[in-house]
This record gives sequence, structure tokens and C-alpha cells, in this order.
Amino acid sequence: MILERSMHPKFLSNTFLVAAEPGGEAFFVDAGGPLEPLFEKVAEHDLTPTHVLLTHHHYDHVSEVPQILERWPDVQVLIHPAEKDLVETATGTMDAGETVRAGGLEVQTLHIPGHTAGMLGLLVNGNVFTGDTLFKNSVGGVRAPGSTSYADLKSSVMDTLMALPPDTVIQPGHTDPSTVAEEFENNKFIRLWRGLDEEGDEPVKALGEDATLILLGDDYDGGHKAWVRWPDGRDDIVPGSKIEKTG
Repeated sequence: MILERSMHPKFLSNTFLVAAEPGGEAFFVDAGGPLEPLFEKVAEHDLTPTHVLLTHHHYDHVSEVPQILERWPDVQVLIHPAEKDLVETATGTMDAGETVRAGGLEVQTLHIPGHTAGMLGLLVNGNVFTGDTLFKNSVGGVRAPGSTSYADLKSSVMDTLMALPPDTVIQPGHTDPSTVAEEFENNKFIRLWRGLDEEGDEPVKALGEDATLILLGDDYDGGHKAWVRWPDGRDDIVPGSKIEKTG
């Protein structure tokens, strides 16, 4: 299988080029990173792109779709039905549990909401493209436009992604790949959800409101992501930059 990645220098968002073999069809996963390096790989491998499969609707994952359509006007741009109206360049939909035939491969769609309502994981040939649900050493936030809930994100990670075979390679929406096994053992959020580590109890201000800091974990950009608990008992995941120590 051919798998090439390009990452945006500012957003750190990934765009992937995937194909079964040289000389055949290919597809892109997301389209927010620089496309020229991937267009060069298309030519190098003599590929014919037929699809763009979008994990979700956020700008840093869809902004460069027009560049692809300019070169290949007949490419199908597919996204979850709940988010099709949010991406002008989307031409069709793919629902959770559907198998999409693209690039000479079978791509299985997994519904992994939380960061957005229609977030899709894409499972193909031992790789899972996780969008903004799961990153190396981190997880997605639930404060971005179109997000649903902490409970959804936790279930998507623990019940869906961590249920995949341990050697499944995680291809996240931002920065570097990992594996299910590596995240199961090392990701601080997952370790807490597994009951391996103790929750924190430090009082803080989160987004200007009183909260308890359960975990100040890593984020993909070198910063932090915070799991907090509000006074009414609700859990939330917010940017680490929005945490103020009160002690």
C-alpha cells in the first residue's frame, strides 16, 4: 500500500494520499496540508485520484479541497451526512459502518464523535485515520465548533478505537502516527480512563469558571490539553491555555 503524508507548517494538520499500488486509483484523506508534495507523489506513482474522504468539516482539514478539484474535477468528496452542508465542496456522503471502495482498497468508516458530531474514523489495511479524535499522546477537545460531548469523545476513543487490534497504526489529523498499543499504554487520558493512574484534584479556573483539574495532559502541538470537572459533576476537555491556577 502507498501511504504519503503532508503536514501544514502552522496548523500541523495532515493530508494523506493512499493507494493500493502504483499505476492505479488513489484517494486523499482530508485536505488541509500542502498538496504539492502529494501531487508530486501522484505523478511519481502514476496514480489517478478518485476520492477525497473527509474525517470532519473543520477548516484546517478541508481548506485545500478546491485545489484537488481543480486538477481532478470528477473526484468525489465524501463526508458524514451530518456535516455535508458545512463543506461547500462536498459532493456526497459516507455513513458510519459503510465500506467505501477507493484507491483499490476497502475503507471502513467508524463513527467517532465528540470533537464534531459527524467525525469519522477511516480504517484501511491496518491503518486508522482518526481525524481530531485521537492523537499521539493526546485526545481531541470538545469545545470546537460542532462538538458534542466529553462522553462521546471518551466512548469513541475507548469503545471504538482502543477496540481495534493493538498493532493498528493510528494516522491522526495532526502530527505524528502512533499505534493502538502505544496509546493504550502511554496516553495519559487513556491511562486515567483505564483506572491506572489517579485523577487530579487541583482547583483551577477553566475558561474563567471554577473547576477541578483532573489532568493537564499533552497536546499535539507541544502545548497542553486539560480534562476538567465542573462543580455540577460534568467532565470537559478544554485547551490547556485556558487553565488558570488559583492556588
